[in-house]
Amino acid sequence: MDDARAVMDAVGSERAIVMGFSEGGPMATLFAATYPERTIALVLFGTSACWRPTIDYPFPVPTDEQHERYIEEIERIWGTREFAAQELRDWGAPTLANDDYTIGWLADYLRHAASPGAAIALERMNHGIDIRPALPAIHVPTLVLARDGDLLFTAEETKWMADQIHGARFVSFPGVDHLFWAGNQDELLVEIERFVAEVGDEETDLDRVLATVMFTDIVGSTAKAAELGDRSWGDLVDRHHGAVRALLGRFRGTEVDTAGDGFFATFDGPARGVRCAQAICEVVRDFGLEIRGGVHTGEVETIGGKIGGIAVNVGARIAALATPSEVLVSQTVRDLVSGSGLSFEDAGEHELKGVPDRWHLYRVVDHTS
Repeated sequence: MDDARAVMDAVGSERAIVMGFSEGGPMATLFAATYPERTIALVLFGTSACWRPTIDYPFPVPTDEQHERYIEEIERIWGTREFAAQELRDWGAPTLANDDYTIGWLADYLRHAASPGAAIALERMNHGIDIRPALPAIHVPTLVLARDGDLLFTAEETKWMADQIHGARFVSFPGVDHLFWAGNQDELLVEIERFVAEVGDEETDLDRVLATVMFTDIVGSTAKAAELGDRSWGDLVDRHHGAVRALLGRFRGTEVDTAGDGFFATFDGPARGVRCAQAICEVVRDFGLEIRGGVHTGEVETIGGKIGGIAVNVGARIAALATPSEVLVSQTVRDLVSGSGLSFEDAGEHELKGVPDRWHLYRVVDHTS
């Protein structure tokens, strides 16, 4: 999302229609949910919301063993004509699998695009994609396209993704090619052009966006204040606040509220929110303090200039369950940070006061400590 926004800024594009294909679909979807003010509309083609094996997704996903076999193929024959022909035949564009020119072009493209190591890193990241929790937060006009015989993502799977996005239009086409530049491209372009013309100057709902909320709170503040006295405690709280605000600036967080010795901040990406909470834990140890932190990603509302909504309540409740120097996150956060390098331990299911259902939480693992 950062790269997409940086390109838009560089060319002076305030708002754009964002299109995502295959693994670009999840990124485009998160962009539209997080930056509705920059997104006129969203177009998705041949994509899926979940790429990781999980029991609560209604469509088959490659197992870890199948994925590792594919990784071995990349390591062995990446960028060769053999690999290119295999990709076209098995899922990319079966209608071009015997076309000598296309096979040679794709082999050259793959070699120029990435080394085997980079390709493997990308594939491992893709295997963890799961953006299902973000789909209801889309509030821009959305067109979802698929081919009926797509060998990578079935039309039924892509339609399921469209059904989770409020007001999304789903259109399927005949064909078996996954790659959008193969097969019946003209039909796809006509449908996209029709959608773009209809969107026109429609405005998005800017009051609701996808955001990451972070809550932190000093552990044992009452006892510490009694031990130090009002003046010394006040000085320590000032140091704490200064350190937290510096880290919010570093991780592009926005301070929403400070209640006593706790902070409430928002971020436009879950990984930044988690890393900021980790950094706060580390820094305040130097002051002889410990904090507990909670991070959640969900749809927030701007109410009278203030951030509110169920996601805020969830984030606050998660933070309240954390132990000293611990950062807990929701499963939504865990699912959205695939490929970020962050590690988590299962912290079990919990009831959150005033919030429906039970919530699966995860403990952030700090490899530096």
